[in-house]
Amino acid sequence: MTRNVLLVKSGGEAALPEWRSLFQAAAPQWDIRWWDDATVDPADVVYALVWQPESGRLARYPNLRAIFSSAAGVDHIVNDPMLPRHIPVYRMVVEQTAQTVAEYVCLHALAWLRDFARMRHAQAERRWDPYEAPRLAPQTRVGIMGLGTIGQLCGSMLLALGFQVHGWARTPKSVPGISCHVGLDGLQPFLEQSDLLVGLVPDTPQTRGLVNADTIRHLPKGAAIINVARGPLVVLDDLIEALNNGHLSAAVLDVFEVEPLPSDHAIWGHPKVTVTAHIAGFAGRQARVQKVIEIVDAMERGETRTAYDGVRGY
Repeated sequence: MTRNVLLVKSGGEAALPEWRSLFQAAAPQWDIRWWDDATVDPADVVYALVWQPESGRLARYPNLRAIFSSAAGVDHIVNDPMLPRHIPVYRMVVEQTAQTVAEYVCLHALAWLRDFARMRHAQAERRWDPYEAPRLAPQTRVGIMGLGTIGQLCGSMLLALGFQVHGWARTPKSVPGISCHVGLDGLQPFLEQSDLLVGLVPDTPQTRGLVNADTIRHLPKGAAIINVARGPLVVLDDLIEALNNGHLSAAVLDVFEVEPLPSDHAIWGHPKVTVTAHIAGFAGRQARVQKVIEIVDAMERGETRTAYDGVRGY
């Protein structure tokens, strides 16, 4: 008879006691074990909560019922060519994730609007530099590229700050106060109205490289880009060229195609770029545990929860 083993690979082995304590408080019937625990019988593993599992590893568990990403993205799981495709994969999108991403976007939107980089430079040079921002939030159009749960909350927060907000999505979305451009036909008019472009689309074949030289040229001169989606969304060479020739005024990049971003990459030192280490969105372990338990309980009642769809790519 198999046991209900949940394997954890998130936060390092030192985090296992906290994971175990949180899970067992709500689901004491589960056996919470570390990913590399050699004493675990593969036949006992029924769930896995993971970040960047080694290729082929998830295929070793014949009774695996569900895979949970410890973050919002699932590309680190589904890009495994040996992944059993019949096992549902769940994204870790909880209220905390949406809240923290939206906070990050608002932080950098305001920093760009008020030219916070200029303030930092003036202080570093011990130079008194009074100036007025060229425009206010109500005069600034923000385009949210991707109107899922996180994109909608970002848009609502930006609206509350006074920005004009519109969005772009694969299918029509109805969000109070936010107009929605749809599909490839709506992409150019969406870009043309985006003084600040926020990347929040999932990583799919259709979105990879979508922010490139051709799409960037449709943004208004002096526009800025914040990418909190996935690294492949933005063609970095094209972005750098647009920053260098003055078409773009700034970029904030939290995600990259290769992570960690190599220390010798040119983007680190670009004067118009802010680089952060994939920290825009996060959720506490308690929230993630609750999400996993919620989905498992629903599965055991015969209910369905939205899992990753390989056809759509999210």
